[in-house]
Amino acid sequence: MNLNYLTKRFSTARRWMAATVLCLSVIAFVWQGAFFSNTSAMAAPFASSIAAADLGDKIQDKASTDAGRAKNFIRDTEDKVKETAKTNAAKVDRSTEDGSVAERKAKKDAATIEKRAGEDSARTQKAVDNTKNAIERTVDSIKDAFGN
Repeated sequence: MNLNYLTKRFSTARRWMAATVLCLSVIAFVWQGAFFSNTSAMAAPFASSIAAADLGDKIQDKASTDAGRAKNFIRDTEDKVKETAKTNAAKVDRSTEDGSVAERKAKKDAATIEKRAGEDSARTQKAVDNTKNAIERTVDSIKDAFGN
């Protein structure tokens, strides 16, 4: 009797799983438009390529503008870091006697911080330029693909 009961349960579960898979398949096909596609839009692809070209130009302009803003922000941050390092070295200089170890160390640290701030700024600006160039190349290749 247990075997028969178990077999009924498996049979019912299989029917429910088959119905679920069928319903999900139907939903997926309808969602993707496989049965109700509009093929008349395929006859005139040029309207979309003109819109894509305009959109591509807007994207490139936005990328250039944003890259310029990012680089200005990076330069401002570099200047603030350098200014803070100089201010801290000056504070140490005022608080210690002439030629002390702490004064020399503070000046050396300030020089190191300024040097690293400049290097980091240059590296970050180069990364911004690389990103902007990658975006522009991608947009150009997409525009070329729609143009052909």
